[in-house]
Amino acid sequence: MEFEFSERLKVLPPYLFAAIDKKKREKAAQGADIIDLGIGDPDLPTPKPIVEAGKAALEKPEHHKYPSYEGMYAFRKAVADWYKRRFGVLLDPDKEVVTLIGSKEGIAHFPLAFVNPGDYVLCPDPGYPVYKISTIFAGGIPYMLPLKEENGFLPDIDSIPQNVLQKAKIIWVNYPNNPTSAKAPDSFYKKLIDFAHKYGIIIASDLAYSEIYASEPPRSILEFEGAKDVAIEFHSLSKTYNMTGWRIGMAVGNQSLIAGLGKIKTNVDSGQFQAIQEAGIKALSLDDSVVQNLRDIYKERRKVMTEALKAINLDVFESDATFYLWIKVPKGFTSAGFAELLLDKLAIVVTPGSGFGEAGEGYFRISLTVDTNRLKEAADRIKTLTL
Repeated sequence: MEFEFSERLKVLPPYLFAAIDKKKREKAAQGADIIDLGIGDPDLPTPKPIVEAGKAALEKPEHHKYPSYEGMYAFRKAVADWYKRRFGVLLDPDKEVVTLIGSKEGIAHFPLAFVNPGDYVLCPDPGYPVYKISTIFAGGIPYMLPLKEENGFLPDIDSIPQNVLQKAKIIWVNYPNNPTSAKAPDSFYKKLIDFAHKYGIIIASDLAYSEIYASEPPRSILEFEGAKDVAIEFHSLSKTYNMTGWRIGMAVGNQSLIAGLGKIKTNVDSGQFQAIQEAGIKALSLDDSVVQNLRDIYKERRKVMTEALKAINLDVFESDATFYLWIKVPKGFTSAGFAELLLDKLAIVVTPGSGFGEAGEGYFRISLTVDTNRLKEAADRIKTLTL
């Protein structure tokens, strides 16, 4: 017997990475040696001190029971301490920090706390698909803000119609940005905070890639005056410490926004396993040299792949942040069409920009989360392409 999906599921597009996985499996079944530059899942192992802390924590009987909904105080204190060291931001671990089962979980649940049916949520396009999907689940209306290269892939908030602003509850921002790798200047954050105060809109900042950079460290929106009045920030240990599978993250910022998210979580999950939180505490206490090693690896990988792409006259957006490259497709190709060409001819998986939204058409994304030798092999294959 088959059952009909709910209306909210019917309106969802296929999840981007699920569709890519299907195509990849089909090619692998044909015997192809696939190099997967599609999904941003770090290939390097979690640093050993974190793994050892997690192993030790597994032995503790107190962690074998239900965890607290908001997360262990010790983890929330470690988050607050890290934010103070890294950004100079002061946070109250009791009221301004909540533990997440990965930042995706928090992002998906957050609109449920503040969006009513018919409210608008301002979402970047291209952008992480969960911003839009979580809006739909909450009964809201996604209003897409095109991120254009001529604007440094920043949203034009001055172009939003008044009728949308009057019913807008949240604006999502994500810098350093996935998929474009763009960074936001201080002037943008200051303008955004003034905008949020003027219209009573919540700023939801996704800062998951803040530690992946080569030169100037990206900033948290909470560093700016007035931000804590209107902003919540989502962060994760996934990219910084190669902990994607551990599912540990945090949300910080305005205490009423944290409280709202906390109420949702109380009713839909039972908190993160405390042994994993202990591993997270260890991660947040590590010297920055651990992360610097990762930055150096990604910097070398970026150089290798950028040179290969430029050798066949592809236009790569210049950035030193995230572990992504954002590239224009050649003339005569769509995003999906060029991605299919790379898979069919070279057995290389990339992500078509259109999968991140309509404004992503004309681009594709490469993830640098592949062993450097395999990345060089991919670069050699790309250099053989005649366009």
